[in-house]
Amino acid sequence: MVWADRETTPLHSLIEHSAAVKALAWCPTSKNLLASGGGTQDRRICFWNATHGTLQHSVDTGSQVSSILWSRNTKELVTGHGYSQNQLTVWKYPTMTRLAELTGHQDRVLQLAMSPDGSTVVSLGADEALRLWKIFDCETEKKTRRSDKSRSTSSKLSMNCR
Repeated sequence: MVWADRETTPLHSLIEHSAAVKALAWCPTSKNLLASGGGTQDRRICFWNATHGTLQHSVDTGSQVSSILWSRNTKELVTGHGYSQNQLTVWKYPTMTRLAELTGHQDRVLQLAMSPDGSTVVSLGADEALRLWKIFDCETEKKTRRSDKSRSTSSKLSMNCR
């Protein structure tokens, strides 16, 4: 639901997901664009115009969406997934073309966080591992994406959380 300040009734109800919503992220370059990720029975990323409460488009990811992060420097986003693939996926927005599949977790990805410079994503998995992924180019002046050949398919560092 989308609420206005100090109102007691919601402005909009966003009800397109067919399972629990596991992830939410505001687009850093479009103040009204909200991405939401659905659970195992839904598996979709939905893109919403929060001002009007309308679904702009959605994409079936093939697995539970547990986390969403937008790049600060490019028109890309990264998603963390659970059952059945336990991977991170890098997407080109708005076409939602898959740019990379990043594997390494033995169990579902629970959370993602971005480094202060916007270049590295850390993932936390139910396998009790933290993994660091150098995904985005941090040259904000150029706002160019690194070539797909230089993207890693395994994490740079794995760390046990116990």
